[in-house]
Amino acid sequence: MRAADVRERAFAMPLVSPAYPPGPYRFIDREFLVITYRTDPAKLRAVVPEPLEIDPDEPLVKYEFIRMPDSSGFGDYTETGQVIPVSFRGRRGGYTHCMFLNDEPAIAGGRELWGFPKKLGNPALAVASDTLVGTLDYGPVRVATGTMGYKHRALDPAAVKVSLEGPNFLLKIIPHVDGSPRICELVEYHLEDIALKGAWTGPAALALTPHALAPVADLPVLEVVSATHLVADLTLGLGTVVHDYLR
Repeated sequence: MRAADVRERAFAMPLVSPAYPPGPYRFIDREFLVITYRTDPAKLRAVVPEPLEIDPDEPLVKYEFIRMPDSSGFGDYTETGQVIPVSFRGRRGGYTHCMFLNDEPAIAGGRELWGFPKKLGNPALAVASDTLVGTLDYGPVRVATGTMGYKHRALDPAAVKVSLEGPNFLLKIIPHVDGSPRICELVEYHLEDIALKGAWTGPAALALTPHALAPVADLPVLEVVSATHLVADLTLGLGTVVHDYLR
């Protein structure tokens, strides 16, 4: 294979059979359970990188369980993790702190393209009688359980759609072959072409268990503030670099 062929074909690894295809990445019937809770502001401040800023008066975390039964290129999988409300140059958005999922193409593509902090885990989201239940197992250990009353009250779809359209931020880190950072960037991305199919709220609870390698409990639950259950079709837009830590 000629060097020119490598340059032309290079998209992702492995060269001759990439772990995921080029986008766009469209998700059909993507289902979210988002439980917003108040946490320790000092612990929150310790994990959010500058130039992102948290609201010291509202130290909130959004714990998300996401069911993705139909995603172009990535297939059928479930994901969970923590998103922290932040501001960047006066704009409010969300910083993805950690993610756990059960799909290799989505792990590889998410890390390499955008910088999503994805690790392999075993999350689930399903309805059990009158309760929407989200869980995360890391190996044999249950580290997160979220519950919400199923479709107790409909939410304003316009307001929910606006919240989905806001900016999202990631810390993308790619090492050099000598182990030093070659890429260390703050990336912004947006959800696009959103077709919201329904949004609800209800009573909710969240339990997080300490774990050495899935440390979601390091941002402890002090008070559950709200919960949202929604279903939407959407496209995961590609990102832009808004800050380079190596310059």
